[in-house]
Amino acid sequence: MSLHIWLLYLATVAVISAIPGPNMLLVMSHGARHGLRRSTATMAGCLSALLLMMAISAAGLGALLRQWPTVFDTLRLLGAAYLVWLGVRTWRGARHDARQPGAGSLPQAAPAARTAAALYRSGFAVASSNPKAILFAAALLPQFINPTQPTLPQFVVLLLSFAVIEVSWYLVYASSGVRLERWLRRAGVAAAFAKLTGGLFVGFGTAMALLRN
Repeated sequence: MSLHIWLLYLATVAVISAIPGPNMLLVMSHGARHGLRRSTATMAGCLSALLLMMAISAAGLGALLRQWPTVFDTLRLLGAAYLVWLGVRTWRGARHDARQPGAGSLPQAAPAARTAAALYRSGFAVASSNPKAILFAAALLPQFINPTQPTLPQFVVLLLSFAVIEVSWYLVYASSGVRLERWLRRAGVAAAFAKLTGGLFVGFGTAMALLRN
């Protein structure tokens, strides 16, 4: 892989990773509720799922999903249902907290996730809810691999580069959530924020369900 190809890959991943989606929304909401340090568990969950899906794509299973649209559609609808459930839970959590007298704490911006393990699981579940990531990786990675050179070292470089860029954007989004925390201490603003994030999760899930491969 030449330096020029690698830099092009970095630029492509930097732009794609920056686009707001369920992963970034979850990281930002966890940053607002749990702080930057604790939300690193969420980041680790998201990244683990994405790296796993990229490895699956490298193994050729992305092409298998294209050949078996029923399997892909089943996974897609399951992922969509999870995101919708997550959004509804977030919305209902905001309503519950808003009814609490003197509520000044942040409403749940995700399923009750207090331990590092729970935060990790939440991040992993959201990141792995979209099987299109497998197909995307299967289509993207081969474009930057030189078939005349050993494949594994190139794949490792691409994977590590992706991880660094993805985590960098996680930190940006989580830090943005932390900056919002002071405003979200106000019950009305906190409830509105939770309703907004819940609505966005429902929107992501609905879009995924309606999107055709």
